[in-house]
Amino acid sequence: MDKVCASAAEAVADIPDRASLAVGGFGLSGIPAVLIQALYGQGATGLSVVSNNCGVDGQGLGILLAAGRIARVTGSYVGENKEFARQYLSGELEVELVPQGTLAERLRAGGAGIPAFYTPAGVGTQVARGGLPWRYAADGTVAVASPPKETRDFAGRRYVLEHGVTTDFAFVRAWRGDRHGNLVFRKASANFNPLAAMAGRITIAEVEELAEPGELNPDAVHTPGVFVQRVVELTGEQAADKQIEHLRISASSTRGATRA
Repeated sequence: MDKVCASAAEAVADIPDRASLAVGGFGLSGIPAVLIQALYGQGATGLSVVSNNCGVDGQGLGILLAAGRIARVTGSYVGENKEFARQYLSGELEVELVPQGTLAERLRAGGAGIPAFYTPAGVGTQVARGGLPWRYAADGTVAVASPPKETRDFAGRRYVLEHGVTTDFAFVRAWRGDRHGNLVFRKASANFNPLAAMAGRITIAEVEELAEPGELNPDAVHTPGVFVQRVVELTGEQAADKQIEHLRISASSTRGATRA
């Protein structure tokens, strides 16, 4: 039952080329940065990534993207990464854009064993009709487009069928976790992390604080250990290293700091 790995490198050592990977986080908030860096060092390529976004240039999943390790991305937001845009528009990267709430539910449904579900999000748009460019050709034409999706009426309202997502592996970051894989997320890190943890067949969690079995309040556990196969304990330095996409300081806080 002890799922703790000796290092992040050990935890990701068996991830093969062309594996699918669900990754928690939102922007740079709550991302499993240590596991991403370990996978970069490990060298796996041709990856299919499912994540809300693909990091930013030089940080988060942007590290793997810049190295040409990612072949396909399923996500909902891509606006903070210039290299992402370049690869997508040049035909180097396949991208499936999904409404954010739909992406969250696709991950949760996959983890819960639900193969598909109906949602009103995307009805009447290309999300349902198909034709969204998944991959461009080098000449700028659409090489691969999204297919049309099944729609159906329930109680007089139209819904579109979406499929649950499961992946070969999942990376998440938790505030606390125990040796059995039970996880507690704190504040903004409780974004896509619990959902990504459910979707992975092999889920690897990096934890800022490692607890012994029985130390976590069962009522506080967000992800039970049944969903987690490997745990990596972060060092104090790794746990404290949290990047910010856009640092903004208000004028009032600046004046207060000057007076102090």
